[in-house]
Amino acid sequence: MSALSGFRVIELSSERGAYAGKLLADSGADVILVEPPGGDPTRNYPPFLDDQPGPDRSLWWWHYNTSKRGVMLDLDAAEDQARFKALAASADIIIESEPAGRLASLGLDYEDLKAVRPDLIFVSLTPFGRESINAGVPATDLTLMAGAGPVWSTGYDDHTLPPVRPGVGQAYHTGCHFAAMSALTALFHRLTTGEGQFIDVSLHAASNLATESATYCWILAGLTVQRQTGRHAAPGVTSPTQIQCKDGRWVNAGGVLRQPQEFRTVHAWLHELGLLADFPGADHLERAAARDTALTLDLDGVDPDVTAMFSAGRQAIARIASAVTAYEYFIGFQQRGIPVGIIYSPEEAFEDEHFKARGFQVPVLHEDLGRTFRYPGAPYLFSASPWSISRRAPRLGEHDVDIFGAL
Repeated sequence: MSALSGFRVIELSSERGAYAGKLLADSGADVILVEPPGGDPTRNYPPFLDDQPGPDRSLWWWHYNTSKRGVMLDLDAAEDQARFKALAASADIIIESEPAGRLASLGLDYEDLKAVRPDLIFVSLTPFGRESINAGVPATDLTLMAGAGPVWSTGYDDHTLPPVRPGVGQAYHTGCHFAAMSALTALFHRLTTGEGQFIDVSLHAASNLATESATYCWILAGLTVQRQTGRHAAPGVTSPTQIQCKDGRWVNAGGVLRQPQEFRTVHAWLHELGLLADFPGADHLERAAARDTALTLDLDGVDPDVTAMFSAGRQAIARIASAVTAYEYFIGFQQRGIPVGIIYSPEEAFEDEHFKARGFQVPVLHEDLGRTFRYPGAPYLFSASPWSISRRAPRLGEHDVDIFGAL
């Protein structure tokens, strides 16, 4: 049985809340997606199957709406408002991200719906929070990410270049994760107390929490972090970590070597590759490998011996990279217990043998097209309450008869 089997979620279709509904649907909840007449605009988001546009050919729509059932309602019509209230009476959770004041004007907000379902959990996702002074300010995923801070930390050492926008949908994704977690916390509370509750998710605040140490550096120390190529933003400049390999591809070397075992590992690999004899820092590697304790960063650079050992470690990693391909580097260090990463495109990551072995590629049947497609799967594995994509994304109004007939 899936983790959320037996629970019903009503989701008002929106780009901002779609991922929250997907997280709950793929975990077993009966998520009913409510679309307006003509369908949600995201049905027409590219890219499309075989590059042919169409409302049921959007790969964006497919991904964000797996495992959901779909109905169509015109919430401006009295008859459909009554239908929505009937749906709400059957629901455990409602997820919405409507414009400010819209649901209240229709008599369909939390205070209205808890009259028909007193233990209802109502999750509202808005750009700045319902009670914010910016509640009515227009926002997009990009403006939310920029205004909340993460974009300040993404980019290159060369600050004449502008910041780099994180992948599309990051602000929405972050907010949706908090929405899903909050809904589950409220559900746990309800199972204990019988009480429902209203949850107000600010996409802006959620994104600010994704700035890692940047916000706290400013609040506690008055320091502003600086973006740095391929590594964490920090108040000061840190050592570069990206290295080009023999085949011209790039890898991220991760952190610096500190543990004696790490120095021994790098020393041994240099020897295997026949690179040790002419490596100028071999004696520093050997001394670091022979230590009883890890090296401690000498931030002031006053200990030349420690500085030399750290430098030798970085040079050894770069020397290995120059002699092997990026994938050999990636797998070789991983097998030796040192965390590094190859710089993949999303497509390459999806085809990596690790993802395949973990079952990340999930076949989903589109019986309407007579084809099966590979989807990205779950980032987590449950042993007792398995995750699964139970169905393709719904067609517009596909489940009207089943759902409204049951009501």
